[in-house]
Amino acid sequence: MTEPAVQWRKSSFSNDGTCVEVADLPDGGRLVRDTKLGEDSPVLRYTAAEWRAFVAGVRAGEFD
Repeated sequence: MTEPAVQWRKSSFSNDGTCVEVADLPDGGRLVRDTKLGEDSPVLRYTAAEWRAFVAGVRAGEFD
């Protein structure tokens, strides 16, 4: 699948060797990829609802 042209940004929680990049989609969804692999990284696509659920889980400490 060809992804739309997007602006990638590195996660503020990234550190040496464990980096991810996120890109916003026009419909509110997000794309996520591994910074180390750059253009060669597989890209994960999340719907707006999936992303909201993920962020809510992070804020609630579900992944600590």
